[in-house]
Amino acid sequence: MPIFLDRHDLKGLTAVDIAEAHRSDLEVQGRYGVRFLTYWFDDTRGTAFCLIDAPDIQTAMRVHDEAHGNIARDVIEVDLSAVEAFLGRVSDPLTPAGADTKAPIDPAMRTIMFTDIVDSTGMTARLGDVRAVEMVRAHDALVRRALHRKGGREIKHTGDGIMAVFEDAEAGVECACAIQQAFDAFNLASQEKLQVRIGLDAGEPVADHNDLFGATVQMAARLCQSAEPKTIVVSEAVSAFLSGRITCVNLGQRTLKGFARPVGAFEVTWH
Repeated sequence: MPIFLDRHDLKGLTAVDIAEAHRSDLEVQGRYGVRFLTYWFDDTRGTAFCLIDAPDIQTAMRVHDEAHGNIARDVIEVDLSAVEAFLGRVSDPLTPAGADTKAPIDPAMRTIMFTDIVDSTGMTARLGDVRAVEMVRAHDALVRRALHRKGGREIKHTGDGIMAVFEDAEAGVECACAIQQAFDAFNLASQEKLQVRIGLDAGEPVADHNDLFGATVQMAARLCQSAEPKTIVVSEAVSAFLSGRITCVNLGQRTLKGFARPVGAFEVTWH
């Protein structure tokens, strides 16, 4: 059966309310041949997301209607591997023994990061294929080490960079800073220098109504492309999550390919 991810606007409800609604879905699902795999809830924004194995959207929403009446605003069909890559799980997490069973589940907001090796084409022409591949592997090792330390997950390799996802925006920016610092140290010891640019955006999985993190992925990629060498550029959404420990410089509005309106951009001070 297909897998669906739905989005609910539930302002005013608590994590306990959402947990009870999810329990009600589980009680009703068997009558319709539906399985509610898991859910995410963001009490700050009043949004909830359900991952559902169902014959079709209408049947899945019928379970919601009968169980508690909270029908989703948006529903998209998704691939389980994409859900696990971006959101980190495809089933309800196990509750540790003795833990508070009413503790809030993690929100679905995620931060997407792209790295890009500056002038990778020129590097290949200058060094040749074999040596250029070695430099790309050095990039990959430094980025993956930072991802491991900051709790990021690699989504894919782009050929001259890496796309990753974080559950926490500040952790994503801290990882980006650690990456730039690692390349600074690498360049002190290497005859051949490597420079990277990094871009980050944050968003909800169904925010653009037709894809899993579609607009957020595109924004992060475009911000990365717009960044100068050895810089980190983040969206306004990411900057709003940052504490005073991380300093950003407002770059103003930028016109990015694929976006109808200019978007706010901020450069992170990482030195």
